[in-house]
Amino acid sequence: MSSIPSLYQRRRSPTMQELGSIPWLRLLQPHERDRAVSSLQISQAMPGEHVCVLGRQVTYWFGLTDGLLKMSSENAQGVSMTFAGLPPGGWFGEGTCIKREPYRYNVQALRKSVVAGLHIDTFHWLLDNSLGFNRYIMSQLNERLGQFIAAREIDRLSSPDLRVARNLAALFNPVLYPYCGNAHVLRITQQELAYLVGLSRQRVNEALTTLEAAGAIQVEYGGVRVLDLEALRTGVFPSRKTAPPQMAAIGA
Repeated sequence: MSSIPSLYQRRRSPTMQELGSIPWLRLLQPHERDRAVSSLQISQAMPGEHVCVLGRQVTYWFGLTDGLLKMSSENAQGVSMTFAGLPPGGWFGEGTCIKREPYRYNVQALRKSVVAGLHIDTFHWLLDNSLGFNRYIMSQLNERLGQFIAAREIDRLSSPDLRVARNLAALFNPVLYPYCGNAHVLRITQQELAYLVGLSRQRVNEALTTLEAAGAIQVEYGGVRVLDLEALRTGVFPSRKTAPPQMAAIGA
């Protein structure tokens, strides 16, 4: 048996700075916020550690205050599919929490990450009592549906350049990931991006070079600066004049 404390055993109360990084808290009434804050817990996930495990019963609604997570699953043949990369500011698993069902996916830390958790009972109390919280969850569910549909499309793309472009664009969703979506720089390594895209680091490097030459991004030390988010989303790069042939199949 491992002597290393589990993620749950390492939990603690959040700091004021960590509370300030939780976007939905500001939507609550004072008494609602007090109840939520008293239920929130913080824990640090190490690289490779699981925050959510396929088949495990849900007990917390999770969000990320720092780091990078990957949401994925495997089919019966052992083939892995990444649903989403989860940057800071993102909260996830609201559908699972609403239904109080076991997880249908894994969520794993790609680097040392600070994870926040709201107890499932408090989550449901807020659903029953807070209009602001309900609006936030409805917006999350709507955006998440679009995100998963896009993930299926990305998984079928034959162009590695487009796969990298669309995955980068997904990390800048202003609703799901407000701190990335309203900024222009994502702190991510090529290896971490390779884990999300499902390509080798060398191929991701080639794709980033191509996207930089097209004027869509600028590769910086320790991250990527997005110059043209719409180009990443659509695959239409102004310097190329026309969309790559593979784009015709995306909407089919």
